[in-house]
Amino acid sequence: MKVRDHMTENVKTVGMDTNINEAFSLMKESSIRRLPVVEKGKVTGIITLSDLNQAAPSSATTLSIHEINYLLAKMKIKDIIPKKQKVITIGPETYIETAAKLMRKNRISGLPVIDKDQLVGIVTETDIFDALIDILGVKKTHSRIDFYTSDRPGTVASITGMIAEKGKNILNTVVFFDEKKGLYKMIVRIEELDCEDVIAELKNGGYEVESVIVYSESDL
Repeated sequence: MKVRDHMTENVKTVGMDTNINEAFSLMKESSIRRLPVVEKGKVTGIITLSDLNQAAPSSATTLSIHEINYLLAKMKIKDIIPKKQKVITIGPETYIETAAKLMRKNRISGLPVIDKDQLVGIVTETDIFDALIDILGVKKTHSRIDFYTSDRPGTVASITGMIAEKGKNILNTVVFFDEKKGLYKMIVRIEELDCEDVIAELKNGGYEVESVIVYSESDL
């Protein structure tokens, strides 16, 4: 799954000379928390709702509402954008997990998506969550089986083959090493809600079944 599959297109943007009131209104109307700053067709920065809130007068101010509005109307994006801001971007053909790692590493919640030097979208932490949900297939009714296995060649093929022989459809499979137990943990999601035969076969094969969760319509 790539960034282009989950990014938001037709991105709302502002310029350096956009005033703060306009930026506030644009975020509110579009239900967004960040705006790329574009100058001469190039992304030169990104402004967040937090930046705007910090620039606005405190609720403890003695200024009147008219004075506050006047100040905000005079204040522009170039007056509040973080100095020497490093804009981190990503391409639409990049895998979504790379976007997630880039956001985590830099502690940011959104990445402008650039293709051939042009802004074509933006991918946010919400988009990453949506992608994770899609990858895990948790939008459908299904059964989740968590179990442990040692590092044996052909284990995954053997287990998926067994599940197929039982007439069950696998939605997805995740495998990772559990350092505390010193074993690999395998999570299998199957489309069918009745999976007792699969569980019995796993136990007969010596696998340690940790948990089984059935997700019905009411759980989704």
